[in-house]
Amino acid sequence: MDSNNNKNNNLLILGLTAVAFFGIGYISSNILSGSKANTSAARQALDNPNAQANANTTASPIKPMDANNPSTVQVDPSLATKMEFAESAFDFGTLKEGEKVSHVFKFKNTGDKPLTISNATGSCGCTVPQYPKEAIMPNAEGEIKVEFDSKGKEGKQSKTVTITANTIPAQTVLTINSEVIKLAGKDDKKSK
Repeated sequence: MDSNNNKNNNLLILGLTAVAFFGIGYISSNILSGSKANTSAARQALDNPNAQANANTTASPIKPMDANNPSTVQVDPSLATKMEFAESAFDFGTLKEGEKVSHVFKFKNTGDKPLTISNATGSCGCTVPQYPKEAIMPNAEGEIKVEFDSKGKEGKQSKTVTITANTIPAQTVLTINSEVIKLAGKDDKKSK
């Protein structure tokens, strides 16, 4: 009986190995064959085994052109729209060092597709943008609030916020400016 159990165990191991090889072969053949739905699902499964692959999911219209350089992006032209800002720059004027200020940049989706903003990044930690996470429909308006913290700053300041959206070009740059003055006696405490 022990020899029958060993034969059965060996057959079971051989069968499981064959199933594994056929499964890998199936996924590989779909990737190589270029089957759009199967290729997408197979790649998604290989890239992220914890995510459920769904070949019917709509892809994002915004993709990095170079995975090593996220600042270069491309947009699917069939999904692109247009975004127009009322202003692309704002000057806060003279600020006292340590003041926190904010400005709202208003924009409109002037295209015929929903506008999706995927990211908004300040040029430094002192500049923080807040942007809508939901799609902005054609002819609808939206706002991007930019906060600037002048703590530790002195002199002329020019900071940027880069907006990434399904527009061509994919990135739009907003600018904020100010003149930051230090209050008299503030540095005197540090030098004593």
